[in-house]
Amino acid sequence: MKKQDYTASIKVNATTQEAFDAINNVAEWWSADLEGLTEKLNNSFTAHFGEVYITSTVVESIPGKKIAWLVTDCNKPWLKNTKEWVDTKISWEITEDKGATEIKFTHIGLVPGVECYNGCENAWNEYIKGSLFKLLTEGKGVPEMK
Repeated sequence: MKKQDYTASIKVNATTQEAFDAINNVAEWWSADLEGLTEKLNNSFTAHFGEVYITSTVVESIPGKKIAWLVTDCNKPWLKNTKEWVDTKISWEITEDKGATEIKFTHIGLVPGVECYNGCENAWNEYIKGSLFKLLTEGKGVPEMK
């Protein structure tokens, strides 16, 4: 049986480039406490959530089409393995669909059975289907604040 990576999709009335730009604007939808740059290939950035942090490197960036981040470090202190996300990949595919833009998010390596799955699934749902969606449809996301 194939492991099922966490995925989520949203459709918005925005261009594919607007979706691409919004995803790269991490501080406006994921965490306002952000170090580093997110916009270009090989950029590294760290999103902070109190004592939790996630450091990623941009490993793929095709304007208006695709973004991928490789998690290179993290601290999730409530888990047995506080580095559980290291070497997982966060992937965004952006396509035009019947006049709207669809964003498909996949967290490769976040699968049922890993300790973080349920809590992380809930958090990603809030950030993608809530905050990122609001950023694209209302002009303001709901990121984790400093």
